Amino acid sequence: MFPQRLDSPLAYDIAKAMLDGFNRHYRLFRSESARAKHRFETADWHAQQRAQRERIEFYDLRVKEAVQRLEKEFKAGEQTMDVWHQVKLHYIGLLIDHHQPELAETFFNSVTTKILHRTYFHNDFIFVRPAVSTEYIENDEPSATATYRSYYPTRETLQENVVRIVDNFRLQRPFEDLERDAGLVVEAIGARLHHVKLRANFQVQVLSSLFFRNKGAYVVGKIINGFSELPFALPILHDRQGKLVIDACLFGEDELQMLFSFARAYFMVDMGIPSAYVQFLRSLMPRKPRGEIYSALGLAKQGKTLFYRDFLYHLKHSSDKFRIAPGIKGMVMLVFDLPSFPYVFKVIKDLYPPQKDTTREQIQGKYLLVKQHDRVGRMADTLEYSEVAFARERFEDELIEEIRKFAPSQLEIGDRDGDGHEEVVIKHLYIERRMIPLNIYLQEAFDAGEPAQVERAVLEYGNAIKDLVAANIFPGDMLWKNFGVTRNGKVVFYDYDEIEYLTDCNFRQVPLPRTEEEEMSGEVWYRVGPRDVFPETFEPFLLGNPAVREVFMKHHADLLDPAFWQGHKERILAGHVHDVFPYDREKRFARRQQAHDAPVPQVQHA
Repeated sequence: MFPQRLDSPLAYDIAKAMLDGFNRHYRLFRSESARAKHRFETADWHAQQRAQRERIEFYDLRVKEAVQRLEKEFKAGEQTMDVWHQVKLHYIGLLIDHHQPELAETFFNSVTTKILHRTYFHNDFIFVRPAVSTEYIENDEPSATATYRSYYPTRETLQENVVRIVDNFRLQRPFEDLERDAGLVVEAIGARLHHVKLRANFQVQVLSSLFFRNKGAYVVGKIINGFSELPFALPILHDRQGKLVIDACLFGEDELQMLFSFARAYFMVDMGIPSAYVQFLRSLMPRKPRGEIYSALGLAKQGKTLFYRDFLYHLKHSSDKFRIAPGIKGMVMLVFDLPSFPYVFKVIKDLYPPQKDTTREQIQGKYLLVKQHDRVGRMADTLEYSEVAFARERFEDELIEEIRKFAPSQLEIGDRDGDGHEEVVIKHLYIERRMIPLNIYLQEAFDAGEPAQVERAVLEYGNAIKDLVAANIFPGDMLWKNFGVTRNGKVVFYDYDEIEYLTDCNFRQVPLPRTEEEEMSGEVWYRVGPRDVFPETFEPFLLGNPAVREVFMKHHADLLDPAFWQGHKERILAGHVHDVFPYDREKRFARRQQAHDAPVPQVQHA
């Protein structure tokens, strides 16, 4: 341990330069998030999608800039460890009155670990544990910019308070009929509070910024009455005439969990104090890890930091071993898990069978595409890590041999720190939420004699593909094993090595055979281009089971028709942005459901 002294002007200058780098990052991040309001008001959906993609790259760009500045101005990599220890102490001092200290600590780690050797990756030099509390951080600005606003309605004034809540966001686009929509919200709330006595503390708390994603803006808050708290969210959308409407009223932790799902794109939210937003959202969704909430707010690096801290804590308090994950093994990814931990770990193999014409770089590109794309609740978010060290004793020998066989370039075993403990180091891996593979889920339903479960799963599978299509994604490999079932029963896609943009694919009808030889041939006799897709050919691979086939053909036979795919492709190319709702259609106010069932209108241009 180094002495606790702060007598190095150089150390202070390095710490100050590093904090300047973070402040620039968060200023740009917040500015881009704030502009989401204008994009929503002007229905500039393509710009909204573009901004969501580009904002993801902000963090790595600012870290790179900070490293370059430290090397150029301070020769950071040549400084002694005594100087670096003082850099951290000075940095902590600079964060005392900071509004985003936890994010700034993570930024410090990102920069420092690119300069120092990994033997210094412990709490003397980086923030393995947080040093500055985020509790009760207050804005110095007027109360109008506080994290949340409180309203104190009575039963009689609830509707006018809903109108006031929405008006306070100052959306620069007219509502079709806000009074009517507020009445619908009050009806929905009334159904929950009809027989409940309103207590002295009855109030509505609403986060001060709207949550923007895709074509929606969301009011997020909670109703407090006595000792009970009811989370809610109000989706605000554009109707077909371009006016604003409140589309639904979502209630309770489960519906908020769906809205903030790990399978959806990150929100754009203007936050002065992100930790206060996370604390409020955690009160609505106590089962959701804080790391996932930070990620949902677009602060993915902070999400990764908290996930890794939770992971290390879990390892310390468990003793089971990493194993080869159950299920059908993939041709491109090697998957392992820890039974007691609800995530899976995926490593790209070194070699692939001939039918997989791909490279490591192309696979990483597909995962980046998913990270940047609108996941519409149907593609799992992934956490990407490099040089991850595990204790060797926590790995089953069979798993080590599997990695040695299929991904030797990604494996290193040894005592890298010289402390007498052997480690397994994985050079590059992806981590994502564990789900039940859909093929296993279906087999369990068959074994248990649960036809209703089979029907729900097949219906959800088709809905998942159609949601992906609406978001301009062709899954590529549509086998059941590449989809998983979440805790809430949603079907989510998680095998990304063959995905393509729908608009890059050519959907074709299988040509009629010209001769008897062609008709009897077991081989493909017609020409197939590299991006040609023949939807009719999905049937033999997907519908071998009669029970599955019956449900599929009842609800999703259009997926076997090239016209379905081609029609969506043409609309997307023409500029149409589809609505994909983060809640069941039945949740929509009745009038909206009818509008949603109407034929697709003329193409909407951004």
